Amino acid sequence: MKKKNYTALAKNSANIQIKELKKIKKVFNNSFSKAVDLILNCKGKVIFAGIGKSGLIARKISATFSSVGIPSFFCDPVSALHGDLGQLEKKDILIIFSYSGNTSELTNMLKYANRLRIKIIGVASKLDSILLKASDIKLILPKVKEADVTGMVPTSSTTLTMLLGDCLATTVMYQKKFTKENFKRFHPGGQIGNSLLLAKDIMVSGKKMPIINYNKNFKHALRIMSQKKLGILVIIRNRFIQGLVTDGDLRRELKNYSSDNNLKKFMTKNPLVVNENMPASKALAIMNEKKITSLLVVSDKDLKKTNKILKGIIHIHFLLQSGIR
Repeated sequence: MKKKNYTALAKNSANIQIKELKKIKKVFNNSFSKAVDLILNCKGKVIFAGIGKSGLIARKISATFSSVGIPSFFCDPVSALHGDLGQLEKKDILIIFSYSGNTSELTNMLKYANRLRIKIIGVASKLDSILLKASDIKLILPKVKEADVTGMVPTSSTTLTMLLGDCLATTVMYQKKFTKENFKRFHPGGQIGNSLLLAKDIMVSGKKMPIINYNKNFKHALRIMSQKKLGILVIIRNRFIQGLVTDGDLRRELKNYSSDNNLKKFMTKNPLVVNENMPASKALAIMNEKKITSLLVVSDKDLKKTNKILKGIIHIHFLLQSGIR
């Protein structure tokens, strides 16, 4: 086979799956709404189960639910036969994926859940299957054409099942008014967590800020600059930002040094400020664009005011140390 045909085969497979995925709309019915309501009102855990490829999908959807603050875990039906069924409680919900719905390994888990009256959401393609007969809410997957050359290998069917699980999760997220702030709380580490950090998460504040009153002299400015080690001084008058002095400004002014040097003469007036809820990645982009190493942070309400109160300072080193790139 010529290599140039590989892409044609891949495109054909993708086109089949894209066409078949449109059938997902058939699942968005009254049963789907009942499933969402059941999840939203769950007082316990949302437990997912499945065998084989359906099990892999169930694991992924369970991880998605946990990542958005909904207590969830995957229970392997085979391991459940050897003690793991003890993890299920009456207040939990059991969501089971099985494309055929007739997987024999599910039988004992279904019997146990029915005996304890644990609510079951069954996801399968056959209404008369063992799974859907035992389920309180039945989500029926439409029959789809598989995307391989034999038409037998689970491709379109597994993609469709994954899509349904993701749609359940995103619908629940919407109803719970899940925000980026919530997502950040559940993802404090890694690239996702870093990408969601805000200016207020990175800035220094309080006594760590190099602040000096506008009427202080040059000598005092040098001392504060050395103590705080941020390379800048923020000039304040009556709590409001008046200007900014950098260590470079002070060094250049040394040749004209006198004990009564006035900082107002060489400070930068109206320095650049950002609001506390600006994404940290955007703050870094501004620093790179302006070729500066620090940014002053103010509250959202102060940003458009003439007189601004300093809330914090971001230094480029803080951003880089936090993994912001």
